[in-house]
Amino acid sequence: MEKTIDYIKKKRTVSEEVKEKRKEFARIKKLILKTLETEPKTIPQIAKETQLPSDVVTFNLMTLRKYGEVIAGDIDDMDEYFFYKLK
Repeated sequence: MEKTIDYIKKKRTVSEEVKEKRKEFARIKKLILKTLETEPKTIPQIAKETQLPSDVVTFNLMTLRKYGEVIAGDIDDMDEYFFYKLK
């Protein structure tokens, strides 16, 4: 007898668009996490180092924060940005 999950996997297909978005998220996630290995950084610092737009960094960083891979630390001297670091 076939397990339910195996049956569902056979019946459902994932679109190429979704596969590409997941690959892109994984690529960006890897870039962000790599920049935070050395020291905590703000969103502009991460954006500059990864050469990604700050809105892309913000969205992905908040996703990483939501799922507990990154935490917000102290705020910068100008009270504008938090420093983010690996959990």
